[in-house]
Amino acid sequence: MKFKKGDHVEVIWRSELYRGAVTQVVEATNEIVVKLAKKPAIDYLFKQNQVSKVELVKLPKFVADWIEKKKENGDDLLVALDKNWQGMEDSVRDWFDAEKERYELFACAWMDGYEVEEEPLYYVKLADSRLDYLRVDKTTGKTSISNPKPLANCRVKFTEKEIKNMNINYWAFRVPVEDLEETE
Repeated sequence: MKFKKGDHVEVIWRSELYRGAVTQVVEATNEIVVKLAKKPAIDYLFKQNQVSKVELVKLPKFVADWIEKKKENGDDLLVALDKNWQGMEDSVRDWFDAEKERYELFACAWMDGYEVEEEPLYYVKLADSRLDYLRVDKTTGKTSISNPKPLANCRVKFTEKEIKNMNINYWAFRVPVEDLEETE
């Protein structure tokens, strides 16, 4: 397995499992340099076949933003997990409440890193013809109606938040991007 700089990895060293990040790849010797998460701030050299890649958990953007906010404040994991914390946003609290396994997922993301889930995108189809899709000019913000084909200066795909910020009523006319692209 080939690693690249920035990959999150697991290493067994002195009979213990450690997690860290690749800081350097030494192609000539098939070795990598890894900064271990729970060791002194020095890098360790390993053969690539002694290391396995860590799968990062995927989180919604608002949860990833919460992690970054808490880390920037210097808070620890316990504070970040506390749903009674005054500053916790309702969306984060609701995310925790949906499944109790999310506490472990959050802790893994806190300790090992994470990837941000891509938000679903939607078209806004205001009528039944092929020319009834909402289009927003990127520079002026003006809306128009057209076909769903993107133009360099216009957007036709939007996140839920973007649609609701334009006009809450547009949300009723959303069409998932995948649904429209599958029928073409």
